[in-house]
Amino acid sequence: MPTRRIFVRNSALLIAGAAALPGWLSRAVSGSDRTPRRKKALVAVFLRGAADGLNIAVPHGEKRYYELRPTIAVPPPSSAGNECALDLDGFFGLHPALAPVLPLFQQRHLAIVHAAGSPDPTRSHFDAQDYMESGTPGMKATHDGWINRAIMDGTGRASPLRAVTIGPVLPRALRGHHAAVALQNIGDFEIRDTQAARAFEALYRSSPDRAIQIAGAETFEAASLLETVRQRADPPPRGALYPPGRLGANLRQVAQLIKADVGVEVAFLDVSGWDHHVNEVGATPMQGQLANLLTELGKGLAAFWTDLGDRMEDVVVVTMSEFGRTARENGNRGTDHGHANCMFVLGGRVRGGRIYGKWPGLEPEQLYEGRDLALTTDFRDVFGELVYYHLGNQNLERVFPGYNNGRQAFPGILQTI
Repeated sequence: MPTRRIFVRNSALLIAGAAALPGWLSRAVSGSDRTPRRKKALVAVFLRGAADGLNIAVPHGEKRYYELRPTIAVPPPSSAGNECALDLDGFFGLHPALAPVLPLFQQRHLAIVHAAGSPDPTRSHFDAQDYMESGTPGMKATHDGWINRAIMDGTGRASPLRAVTIGPVLPRALRGHHAAVALQNIGDFEIRDTQAARAFEALYRSSPDRAIQIAGAETFEAASLLETVRQRADPPPRGALYPPGRLGANLRQVAQLIKADVGVEVAFLDVSGWDHHVNEVGATPMQGQLANLLTELGKGLAAFWTDLGDRMEDVVVVTMSEFGRTARENGNRGTDHGHANCMFVLGGRVRGGRIYGKWPGLEPEQLYEGRDLALTTDFRDVFGELVYYHLGNQNLERVFPGYNNGRQAFPGILQTI
């Protein structure tokens, strides 16, 4: 049976006139289709490959950091030039490539959680990503993702676009009981063959299999909403300058969906390339692979914030990565697979301007297994707070089975009143 993702991805039909369209497209063109009410949305950004949290949120107040990384450390804020850490609180600073989000931290909309991540000791990308997306570290048998489980069962009819990702494949985190959609590109959705569209709609509707009927109806409803979004799309406001590249384009599309009020509740984006064993840093901190990726991330998050404006009161963005990097640099101007990392949380209701989490230190006896930043905040405590207060799902036992993360474990990142 064709999945909704496959159908939407391959639906490219050029509108010839509303009178000749099947019902779902006529509703989209006329603008009379049901529009879901304004929702709170959680946007998760996965930095695949294990980002180097120590060079992202730099502990410039820790002398040991510079001893462990004599050639790739980000210079402290007191250094001359414009390629030093951007001071946050006198101890931590941002990598200079993240300058676009520094104002968001200073305005208390951006929070950073350091020494956070998965308690599982694996250094396998595949396993660690699986555990972070399933929300069950160390458990291979979990069949669905924590973001899908975080979606609440409602009494009314849910939007078919309540859970989305921009890309060709539905990520592990969105798989499960609730319907989710993978979209290649909103701008590519257009109608080319109205007769074929009518035939597909009739085929799904006449199927004796109830599951196929439901899947078909949801597919065409999702397509209807997407056509509405595409036709009504407005350019981002002045100042929302998304960077070139996949992440910038995908953040722009998620913002477009949120502004269109099509019922998005959760969105998942990812960007690869963070596995920096070699040439993580070039001759200066603003050169090398890490700086290139952080430039796109910083500009992308800043543009997303500007694009949504006051809609950010209803939106929270959280970043994650499967694990961190070794505290000590290797011999190739890079770092190897580590343990704890840092996470960003951005939103209008975020209690930002702070570094959350207990800092474990970088002395030999403080490192995890003598080599990595030790973990002091379980990623499920961060996600749990967002699910509980932002999405309103208080059944955390179901979202994170086998883990007791009640409110007492929350970092306190969100304003709750």
